[in-house]
Amino acid sequence: MASKESEEPCGDMSSEDQRGGFLVRFREFKPKEVLTWQLAKTLAMGQGLAGLICGTAVTSQYLATEFHLNTPMLQSFLNYILLCITYTIMLFCRRGDGNILQILKKRWWKYLLLALVDVEANYTVVKAYQYTTLTSVQLLDCFVIPVLMVLSWWILKTRYRLIHYVAVGICLLGVGAMVGADLLARRDQGSTSNILLGDGLVLLSAALYAVSNVSQEYTVKNLSRVEFLGMIGLFGSIISTVQMVILERNEVSAIVWSWQVGLLFSAYAFCMYALYSFMPIVMKLSSATSVNLSLLTADLFSLFLGIFLFQYSFSGLYLVSLVVILVGFITFNAVPTPTIPTATSISSSSSSNCEEGFYENPGATENDVTREDAPVGIPIEVEEEDEEQQVDKITRRASDLSQRLGEETNEDRIVECSTQM
Repeated sequence: MASKESEEPCGDMSSEDQRGGFLVRFREFKPKEVLTWQLAKTLAMGQGLAGLICGTAVTSQYLATEFHLNTPMLQSFLNYILLCITYTIMLFCRRGDGNILQILKKRWWKYLLLALVDVEANYTVVKAYQYTTLTSVQLLDCFVIPVLMVLSWWILKTRYRLIHYVAVGICLLGVGAMVGADLLARRDQGSTSNILLGDGLVLLSAALYAVSNVSQEYTVKNLSRVEFLGMIGLFGSIISTVQMVILERNEVSAIVWSWQVGLLFSAYAFCMYALYSFMPIVMKLSSATSVNLSLLTADLFSLFLGIFLFQYSFSGLYLVSLVVILVGFITFNAVPTPTIPTATSISSSSSSNCEEGFYENPGATENDVTREDAPVGIPIEVEEEDEEQQVDKITRRASDLSQRLGEETNEDRIVECSTQM
């Protein structure tokens, strides 16, 4: 009877824990543990990137509407040239494995493919506006997020939780509210000459952006931000130059240059250069998926500016969309995404702790860092040596025991023979 009574409360407690586990976690929820300065910094930096994309959109629209210029490759070429002048020269000044010659010997073809992906991602999304509508571009461009999550799970070994999928759904609801506001305001601009081709270009651009962003996150967290930007600037300049000569030589030669046109091109190039320079920093603090969720507000910033610059009609759904996207972004970053460490990440942990020659600990020297990082590869060897020593000890003990048993049996036989005598 006592055993039954003691078992029943345990069963009731376990069922209550299962039913009320969520309520207990909800009661123990502390906003200070979630709304941290790190989250606020990530949110502010993400919205700064969205503001830079807004600047590229506004300057491109001015070039297209006011001056009838459609030169996406020329605009990309200016950005890659600035990256090449800044970061590629920095790679030339480096010594050892960080020098550009050593990088080209080891992985030049990887950066060539990555630069090709990045250039075509920028080109196809601009080209899509000639065939499809703005609404289609805004909706289908969100395809980059699920592709990013799949690639992060496969390549970066990121493991998302249920709350992350819910947060992504919230952000996509915010995008839906923005598109609905565009339809109500009759701001569905763009062409309808070949909607199927345009939508395909948007999906292709989203997939290419996902590949580029995942590769960027991997390179920044395992190698170096300067290496990524320097190699992208070098190969991006070459690819964009060849493509510009083939596809846009007539448009570029027909440009009527003025100080307004030069100012717009300069503003676009500066915004893109700043976007490429600061995005790796934000990715190192968070992830590529988090960055792209924050960039969903870029279209809203462009709409708010368009109300004053291009006389767009205002809708309250724009504010609702902004709030919903920000709530989804905060929810996504409130819970960390666990990752499975790989051999590459473990071997590069020492190099990722210091970026461009600066250490996180100002008082640490290079020798101190190498001494601290040196034991990283030793424990495995030590464990192997310990295991070998243990096996040797066991075999020695077994042989000693067998010898002792053999001696004891021989002594017993001698004693028995002596007693018989």
